[in-house]
Amino acid sequence: MDEWLARATQGVDVDAPDAFLRIFMNLMGMVPWAKLFWWNLAFVAVGALIGWWRGRTVEGIVWSAVLGPIGWIVVLARPRARKGAATPPPLPRRR
Repeated sequence: MDEWLARATQGVDVDAPDAFLRIFMNLMGMVPWAKLFWWNLAFVAVGALIGWWRGRTVEGIVWSAVLGPIGWIVVLARPRARKGAATPPPLPRRR
C-alpha cells in the first residue's frame, strides 16, 4: 500500500488546490484498462452465448455487461423464454 501511495503522490504538491485531481489521475494511470476491456468483452460474449441458449440473447448481453460473470447466473436462473407464451389470448367478441 505504501508503494501505491508513493506512486500516486509522485510529483504532486499536496498543498496545491488541484492535488486531489492529480493524485486521482495518477491512480487511474495505474489501472490496466486494456485488460479490463478484453475481460469485459469476453464476459459479454459468454453472456450472449448463454442468453442465446436460454432464448434471451439481449438479456444475456445486458446482464453480463452490467454484472460480469454474476450476470450469467442471473440469466441461468430465469426460466427459458417460450415462443408462444408472449401473445395474449384473443379478446371475446362484442355483441
